[in-house]
Amino acid sequence: MTTISKRKKAWATELDRTKKHSVKEALELAKKYAGSKFKERMDLVIRLGIDPRKSDQMVRSSVILPHGTGQTLRVAVFAKGEKEKEAKEAGADFVGAEDLAEKITGGFFDFDRLVATPDMMALVGKLGKILGPKGLMPNPKTGTVTLNVGNAVTEIKKGQVQFRTDKGANVHCTLGMADFEVDHLQENLQAVVDQLVKLKPASAKGLYVKSVFVSTTMGPGIRIDEQNFR
Repeated sequence: MTTISKRKKAWATELDRTKKHSVKEALELAKKYAGSKFKERMDLVIRLGIDPRKSDQMVRSSVILPHGTGQTLRVAVFAKGEKEKEAKEAGADFVGAEDLAEKITGGFFDFDRLVATPDMMALVGKLGKILGPKGLMPNPKTGTVTLNVGNAVTEIKKGQVQFRTDKGANVHCTLGMADFEVDHLQENLQAVVDQLVKLKPASAKGLYVKSVFVSTTMGPGIRIDEQNFR
């Protein structure tokens, strides 16, 4: 028999799961139900009015959160020569080429993001079956395939988040840690929404932002009134 925790019983009795809230109210409610023994994140899910089966309607990009993510990300870079030096000076944790590829093939994944210069993509492409399922494959749309590797590393370290639509036309990303100030979470959320609006596909018709939910890692989803973003 499944045991329902005290926290979930509280959600069931206190929350109206059909109600739509203002951004501030939703974040305050989500923070209220963050009570795990570990430090929880504040997550965002937005359902877009696109057809993810159409390649011209896929939405994928990155954005720097004004108040960061609250996490220190480890960055690996595929680069040679001056670009290798540039990446190291920007604070990359691991930099290499064939040697880095060999380590990854052997099971090395002590990094959170992977950046590569365009000339390294032939080498990186051979690792696609390993990197792809882990969401680590560099991509020009997220700024991780670039000649400006120093800037890419700096932005990731500052609090850049990446996002892409899934098969259900949903975008998932973090807004930071659950113990952030509500105002800071709100500004981070707005930065993500602003970027999504800029990326609206020309072929997408009708309502673009269909639903918006926030939740902590182990907490309930709180719906935000999507009118806040129209």
